[in-house]
Amino acid sequence: MTADIDSTAEPSFRLRLDLPLAKIRSVTAFNASCAELVLGLFEAERPQDTRPREAVEAAWEFASGQPRSRRQRTTAVSAHRAARSLVQCAGHSAMAAGDAAASAYLHPLARATQVGHILRGPSHAALALQKKAEGSVDHRGSLDVVLDRVTQAVIEVLCLYPQPGKGDSEVSGVMSSLDSMIRGMSGR
Repeated sequence: MTADIDSTAEPSFRLRLDLPLAKIRSVTAFNASCAELVLGLFEAERPQDTRPREAVEAAWEFASGQPRSRRQRTTAVSAHRAARSLVQCAGHSAMAAGDAAASAYLHPLARATQVGHILRGPSHAALALQKKAEGSVDHRGSLDVVLDRVTQAVIEVLCLYPQPGKGDSEVSGVMSSLDSMIRGMSGR
């Protein structure tokens, strides 16, 4: 790590991480994989709305080696907009898709807020699985489904960042659980 100034935050020094693009691609692949798991839940409710699918496709484009582009940013926003009018599993599914595309813009700044780029999408995917009408996956089961997709590269990237505080929302609670569990996998 090297000291650097983060001009987007309060005027203070921030640590800039050594974060190769290949590692960011690994985080995006993890997010896209989790979003794909639940994409059908959105599409079952809104079959004509392609915004979340386009976000997942944009995430995979970056994860598979194409450069980051405006497409990841715009599809992320569009998928998040698709989620606004929905609740429960379909809304979480669309959010996971948008977060998958947004994960391509993980910043190499040692700030706990950046953990959202790594774990917010998978947290939405876990919640979508929990809230499915059939109710076949409980809380722990949904976390296990996400944890099955974690790679060593994702563990390494997450461990570069400080742990985020536990927020008050349902998503931040799941994110906090995943954060602890994945950091615990660092010795594997």
